Amino acid sequence: MADIMNCLPLERSSVQSAHKVIKHLIHETPVLICQTLDNLASTPQTPEALVGTPYEGQAPARPKINFFFKCENYQRIGAFKIRGASYALACLSNEELKNGVVTHSSGNHAQALALAARTRGIPAYIVMPTISTPSKIAATKGYGAEVIFSGSTSEEREVVVVDVIKRTNAVLVPPYDHPDIILGQGTMALEMEEQVQEMVRREPELSVHGRKDLVEVNGNGYTNMNGNSNSESTASTGAENRVKSQAHRCGQAGVLDAVIAPLGGGGMLSGIATALHGTPTRVYGAEPSYQGANDGQLSLQQNQRITSVKTLTIADGLRTPVGEIPWTIISDKRKLRGVYSVSEEQIVKVMKLVLERMKVVVEPSAVVGLAVALWDEGFRREVEREGREEGWDVGIVFSGGNVGVEALAGMFAAKKGIEERAEGKVGLDGGREVDSVAG
Repeated sequence: MADIMNCLPLERSSVQSAHKVIKHLIHETPVLICQTLDNLASTPQTPEALVGTPYEGQAPARPKINFFFKCENYQRIGAFKIRGASYALACLSNEELKNGVVTHSSGNHAQALALAARTRGIPAYIVMPTISTPSKIAATKGYGAEVIFSGSTSEEREVVVVDVIKRTNAVLVPPYDHPDIILGQGTMALEMEEQVQEMVRREPELSVHGRKDLVEVNGNGYTNMNGNSNSESTASTGAENRVKSQAHRCGQAGVLDAVIAPLGGGGMLSGIATALHGTPTRVYGAEPSYQGANDGQLSLQQNQRITSVKTLTIADGLRTPVGEIPWTIISDKRKLRGVYSVSEEQIVKVMKLVLERMKVVVEPSAVVGLAVALWDEGFRREVEREGREEGWDVGIVFSGGNVGVEALAGMFAAKKGIEERAEGKVGLDGGREVDSVAG
């Protein structure tokens, strides 16, 4: 990979530069809406749903939420990873790439790097754990990569990668722990900003804020219809800053109040947080809680990054710990407001809702953000408190849709007397130990 010291700084302008570089290599994925899910999110949970939580016995929150779904499941290779892989390769010269590229991944990054390498006309060597999903293995091979199998632990995979590099002199392209990967993944946030702005301009009723303070996104920040900018580069008086602070609190039509994105290794979430830093949009992460998969949330609570995760969560793309470089952004309270986690049952339940109500196929890892907005009472109380009667426009990132038909059928199959928790293990060998498998 490119020397970290020579990479662009992790800031919004760098994400904008990255987007210009890769725009012709990626899809501008659609932003969808769903009134049914808006209504569900805006309906208080039952008191029974809060039993066993810190909010038991309290009145449920009554937030008002309108969703905007960024559908990266419609991206090339079926997931957002092509953004980072394409930009990482764009930052390397033909001479640096002459021997090809190598990485280790359980699926989505594997496919993304294989496709990006094929586009550049270079070899790709992908180290995949033997427990990887067969459909993802087949897709990676289909893009022309040489797949080398390894054990599932970090140590086993890294040993194989070293062997491949010795044999081929290929360049290592990590799944998430590099500035170029982070900047590439953050480009989806720039698209979502502009798409939501245009949607609300055409149909103001899509926003909880209606026609109030309708704004447009420009290169440096936001400008309302009167031409006033709220970008950080604009000099402001104290009075103007107070006005901006009030506008931030109350919300603006065409500007998302929050974005929630899945958190695994952290490349995507830190990229989004970088892209939206300095704007009115708050950024949150979402994780599965099963078997310590919520390492990001726990790391923030402990104020120290957890470096190893062993989990069989159904959200297989989120089984890896937060990377060292993403952690510098995720742990910065100015850039990330917080991380929430959800159960396996909630993941399966929300996947079914998305399939039935939106007619959209997404993988388990993709829906954790929506599950947070629907059922995490802490987040819902934050929306109620800060959004007040007006509420929030919330961007949800559907990070990918690489899930097999058989797996979906197993997840949704009803078993007499058994809830979705058991279904969450379908397709996984519960007897095996799984370490940090990069998505």
